Amino acid sequence: MQNRFRKSRIGAGSRPAVDPTSRGHAREARTVFLVGFMGAGKTTVGRALSRRLALPFEDLDDRIQQREGKSIEQIFRESGEAEFRKAEAVALRGLLGELSSSARVVALGGGAFVQPANATLIKKAQVHSVFLDAPVEELLRRCAAEATARPLRQSAEQFRELYEKRWRSYMKATLRIDTNGKDVDTVAAEVACSLGLE
Repeated sequence: MQNRFRKSRIGAGSRPAVDPTSRGHAREARTVFLVGFMGAGKTTVGRALSRRLALPFEDLDDRIQQREGKSIEQIFRESGEAEFRKAEAVALRGLLGELSSSARVVALGGGAFVQPANATLIKKAQVHSVFLDAPVEELLRRCAAEATARPLRQSAEQFRELYEKRWRSYMKATLRIDTNGKDVDTVAAEVACSLGLE
C-alpha cells in the first residue's frame, strides 16, 4: 500500500463517540486492533496511529514470522492455511496476554479477525477493533501496486469473492472507517477521534 490514500475531508457525522473508560482496564482501553482486507492499510495506518497516540505498534504477521522462523508465504506454501491459522491463533493469544502491561496499536492479517475464535478473544479483551475498508476495486488496485507476495491474492475474481465472504465478519468490529480517498494521517486521526482516544 502506498504512503497516501489521497487527501479528503472527513464529515463530522462520520465520528461516532466511543467512551474508552467503559471498555475494561485503562491499558486495554487504549489498545486498538486494526482489521480488514488485503490492501486496507492496516500496517501503514497502524504505524501512523501509533505515533499519534504515542503507543508501540505491532503487526501480528511479524510476530508469527519471528515465532515460526519463516515468512508468511513460506508457512502457507509448506504447511497450508490451516497450519498458518493455528500459528496465528497462538501468536494472538500471546499478544493479548501482554496487554495488561503494555497498550499498543496492532495490525491483524486479513484473515485473523474472520476466525470466530480470534474475534471472540479480541472482544473478551475489551479492546477497540477498527475495520479499515475501501471499495474492493480500490483494494485490488493497491495490492496490484505492491511488491509484497500475498498467499491468498490470486485472480481478481477470487480477490472479490474473498472480500465479499469476509466483509460481514469485519463488520463485527467496534468501528468501520472508510479509507477511500483519504491520506494515511487523515485515517489515523479519524480512528483516534472516533474512539475518543485524543
